[in-house]
Amino acid sequence: MSDKTEPSNRERLVTDALVHLADTLVDDYDVLEFLYYLCERSVDLVDIDEAAVMLVSPHGRLQPIAASSERTHLLELFELQNWDGPCLDAFRTGEAISSGDLATSSASARWPLFAPQAVGVGFRSVHSVPMRLRNNVIGALNVLRVDTGDLVERDLRLVRALADVATIGVLQHRALDEANQASSSLQVALTSRIRVEQAKGIIAERSNVAIDDAFELLRHYARSHQTPISQIAAGVIEGSLHITNGGPRS
Repeated sequence: MSDKTEPSNRERLVTDALVHLADTLVDDYDVLEFLYYLCERSVDLVDIDEAAVMLVSPHGRLQPIAASSERTHLLELFELQNWDGPCLDAFRTGEAISSGDLATSSASARWPLFAPQAVGVGFRSVHSVPMRLRNNVIGALNVLRVDTGDLVERDLRLVRALADVATIGVLQHRALDEANQASSSLQVALTSRIRVEQAKGIIAERSNVAIDDAFELLRHYARSHQTPISQIAAGVIEGSLHITNGGPRS
């Protein structure tokens, strides 16, 4: 199991990521882009291959919000549709859930549907941590590896730290113990996610590219114009903005 970065560089990158996440603790920020950033940085900094976030809606149902790839997003959907998997267990119990080898009989006994599905799409190990503040669990961060084996202790601590900071970012209430603001933020994230999924499909069809590539075009445009990704997605859906492989056009 190898480190993704040299120790000195990794420390700087970890600090930068935590600072960036903390900088979102303001009244106006893009919740969805914030959670995509969480997945992206988790993959960059921890010995994992992909990551995803589920959040509970104001009505109490878990929803897939952000993922590092379309493959992982579809796996999260499968987990929710079958109500079977580590993210659900982490959310229900409020505790971290791990499996170092999803191909074992014990993993299949634990998650009879999720485990073989995850192995079938290329994953062999998983670690899920609840996104919680005190007794308020708002979702879970799921990190996956294509190799077997448990995360080392320092990676476990970092995943927990990233999830904790992200939880505060989603709750985004200055007092941190008021739940009403959390419900509002989660509803915004859920609505934004639907728009982004629709926009990804439109861009993919127009540019004849894969869904993951369409998403990168969408994010790049949003970042370069310093505009929330949900607003850019709305423009694509409405037809006022045409993002293609060669860039935006009117």
